[in-house]
Amino acid sequence: MTIERSNPDGLHATPGYHHVTRVQADTLIYLAGQCPLQASGELAAGGLQGQTAQVISNILTALKSAGATPENVVRTVIYVASSDRDDLGAVWTQLNESPLAPAFTTASTLLGVAQLGFTGQLVEIDVTAAL
Repeated sequence: MTIERSNPDGLHATPGYHHVTRVQADTLIYLAGQCPLQASGELAAGGLQGQTAQVISNILTALKSAGATPENVVRTVIYVASSDRDDLGAVWTQLNESPLAPAFTTASTLLGVAQLGFTGQLVEIDVTAAL
């Protein structure tokens, strides 16, 4: 498996992710959007920070179950139920200071959205990995 990440000339500088991720792989792994639900099905406490921590934990568990690591991630889409740029920035910072951080050096999108699927849900992340 080969993953090449680049920022072509003529595109703006990024805060850590790459504009282009080129992958040659035998296996692709698509995670369902990971929500801030604990194994019990309860929504994680602690507001945006607590929910983001739960999503990180859930993604690490799901990747491990598929034989993948954060370094194998080739695409992420981060959804934050907020129109406040400070909230989006806080999630981005928390993700990049976590054990999942290598996943966000790849092609990534960060979106503020009006609402997510579960009552009280503030964050969700879609992940694609390659082996």
